Parts: sequence; C-alpha cells; structure tokens
Amino acid sequence: MLTKAIRRHLTILALLLPFASTRAGDVLPMAVAEAEASPQAATWKEYLAAREAFEAERDAYWTSIADKRRARNTKRRNQQQITLDDYVLTQPPVYTGPARPPGPSPEPLPEHARPQPHRPIPVVADLVQAASEYFQWAPQRPASEIDFKRAYARYASAAGLTREQAVRVYAFETGGDGTHASQSGFHGSHAISSAIGYNQLLTTNTVELLAEQGDEFVKELGERAAGLTGPARKALEHKIAVLKKMVALATSVPDDWSLHEKIGDTPQGWGMHAMVLDIDVGPMLQTHKLLTSVIFARQKGYMRPLTAAELEMMNLTGDGTGLDMVTMPLAMREQVPTSNFFQRRGYERNPVAINHNTVAKLLAVTDSRMDFNSNKVGAKELAMVFESGAGQARARGSIAPHHRLPPQVVQVRPAQSKFALGGKGWLGAGCRLNSSRT
Repeated sequence: MLTKAIRRHLTILALLLPFASTRAGDVLPMAVAEAEASPQAATWKEYLAAREAFEAERDAYWTSIADKRRARNTKRRNQQQITLDDYVLTQPPVYTGPARPPGPSPEPLPEHARPQPHRPIPVVADLVQAASEYFQWAPQRPASEIDFKRAYARYASAAGLTREQAVRVYAFETGGDGTHASQSGFHGSHAISSAIGYNQLLTTNTVELLAEQGDEFVKELGERAAGLTGPARKALEHKIAVLKKMVALATSVPDDWSLHEKIGDTPQGWGMHAMVLDIDVGPMLQTHKLLTSVIFARQKGYMRPLTAAELEMMNLTGDGTGLDMVTMPLAMREQVPTSNFFQRRGYERNPVAINHNTVAKLLAVTDSRMDFNSNKVGAKELAMVFESGAGQARARGSIAPHHRLPPQVVQVRPAQSKFALGGKGWLGAGCRLNSSRT
C-alpha cells in the first residue's frame, strides 16, 4: 500500500518536472517578448526609429547649410559672384512622425533626445554683484532714463549714427519702450539671454568691444577726467582704472568670438558686462555695437547706405552673416530661406526666422516692427533727445575724430522696423549666428 502510494507521487512529480523546468526557463524571455509585443513598447520603437531618421535628415540639411556658407565665404574672398546655387533653397525638414510616448523610454534615449544642461544666464543683479566682487566697482547708473538717452544720443550722433538708425534699432530691440537695463526675456529673477540695453548687447559683445575699442574708451574717459576736479574726478579715475583691467582681460586672448564667449561666461565676464549699465561707458558700447557693423560693410566695399533693417540684420546675426543678406540682390531675397544665415540651434529657437522664412520676408517684418514700435513713448523720447543733442555733440566735437563716421555711410530709410527676441517675443538678442567678420 505504501509502495503503491510512493509510486503514484513519483509519477506525478515526474510529469510535473518537465513542465516546471520549461516554465522556469521561459519566464524572462517570455516577459521580454510580451513587453516588446505590447502596444506601448511598439510605440516607443516606432517613435525612436522615426526620430533617428529625422535627425539624420536634419543633420544632413544643416551640414549642407554650413558647407554652402563656407563656399560663399571663399567666393567672396576670391571676388567671385554669388548666385542662387550658393544657397540651400529648401526649408529645414520638419518632424512629422509619431509623438513621444508617455512614461520612460524602455531603452536609453539617443544623445540628441536627452535633456541638455543649460548654462546659467546672469541678470542685472548678478552683473552688478560680479563687478563688485571682481573689480571692486559699481556702474554709475543714471538718475533717470532720459539722462542715459541723452548720453547715448550725444555719443552716437557725434560718432556718425543718424537719429533714424539709433531710434529704429532701439525700437526694434527693446519693443519701443525699453531702458538701458532692459534684458531679453527677463521675468522675475530669470532671463532667456544676457542681452541688455538699447541695442541688446550680449556678454560676448561687451567682451569683444572692450577688446577692440577699449583703449579708445580709456582715452576718451581720460580726456573727460582732465576737465574735472574733486570727488567727480576721483570717481572717474577709479572707473578708468577698472576699465583698464577689463580691457587687459579682454585682450588676453586672440580676437576671436568663441574665446570672448568663454570669458563672457565667467563671473569676471559678468562683471565686465556691467559696463553696459554705466552712464559713461554704456553709451559707448551701445554705439559701437552698431558703428562697427556700418564700418565693416564699408570696408567690404558696400557703399550704398544701409537701411535700418539691413543694419539690424548685421546687429542681429553678426557682421559677416548680416552682410551676406544685405548684399543679396532683391530678386534672390524672395527665394533664399533664412536658415542659410543661422546655425541649427539658433534657428530652431527663433520663431520669427521660421515663420518669415525668406530673406525678403524677414527684412519686411523687421521694417514693420520698427514702424510700429517707433511710435511708442520710449522711442519718441529717444528721437527727441537725439535731435536736440546731435547738434550740440557735433558742435563740441566731443568724439575723437577716428570714431566719427561720414554721415553718408549710415543714412537710414525712415520707415523700417524690427523685432527683438526674448522679452518681446521676437528675433533679436541671443541668436547671434556667426560672429566671423571674414
């Protein structure tokens, strides 16, 4: 009886063991297979495949943009004619595949799909603090905004910029009612760009201008200090000493945009950028941001007076790239996409360049925005002080002769306009594409 029972249990166990072995060995593979076969996993697989294909197409497009740009620069150096064939004439590819599924990806995302770390963007308070910590100095802020506008108008006019140019670029960059401390996209305690002031200088712009024009700024302030006495002279001499330190730092590297950008991203660079807030140096920086573009165009043989929108394209995208648009024949402007003048990241952050996607459309919307914002209170106020201060500045000859530009070089068509990025939701600051002046 016992033997029969044992025999029966052994038989049952023998029958179960193969089944149990098979099930145990198949648990993990079957779970994976089921997951791969699930709708969510299939969706992720389709999504990642679609994104990979799109990224390859997009990379190829922007590679062709860069290749064409280099070829144009070579042709210009060799004084060869630029034609439509020298531009990419199609618009950038747009992703039309499946949306990103909810939840975490079942496999590591490719690098292009991962969240990218953002470098800190200093706001005005950070600049002032950095200037105090690293240079033991604080910018001399104007008693009122009209004082800064007067200082800017005097310097810009004496340097050779016209009222129309200064006012319309201000209207475009600040929305027509900005201050000397207006920062792109500033809300609460954050900003989307380090661009500040009437012409929206980035930290890199300030470093670059101090490297290129800083010695002349020092000379100009030295001449002013010579006519002062007492505390006023002492304060200006301290400012000059600080400015010399900043110039020394800016010129410690070759005159290259990428190297200046590295300085601009440091706390010392933030302290240097505080100069845009100073009532003495700020107007110089804002003026030369435009003046260097005008001079650059003339040096490259472009003698026709720049319109305000054309000058803003140079202010916006950099001298070399902006001049590429400015020198383009009118018929070609209707056909050439704006993507030819941007790097990929800058273009994709720029809704105006995307929505107004040819050179002609971009210049037209720039003119339109200038027209609209020039009627705002801030722009009208700047026009008023520019008109009243221009004659006085020229009469005094308050700017060194080599800073002056023949007036005919900067004639500006009176009816044009433009759009600043960030705070006003337009193009401008922070999207500088190609700082090369070659």
